[in-house]
Amino acid sequence: MTTESAFHNKYSLVKGAARRARQLQSGASPLIVAKSMKACRVAQDEIKQGHVKFVLPEKVEPLLDLPVH
Repeated sequence: MTTESAFHNKYSLVKGAARRARQLQSGASPLIVAKSMKACRVAQDEIKQGHVKFVLPEKVEPLLDLPVH
């Protein structure tokens, strides 16, 4: 599995890395032994090694039967 297939595009990769970096900055333990101390770099390395997965939420269908006020 490559990073591109796990993270459907570069935007998803950046969003996923940013979210994981925020978790690390808030006190979450790193999932790997990283060379860098920077949360952003650690998050990118975790994603590259396959320790962090991107999960798409279920698609919500809009309700069309509701009256508009």
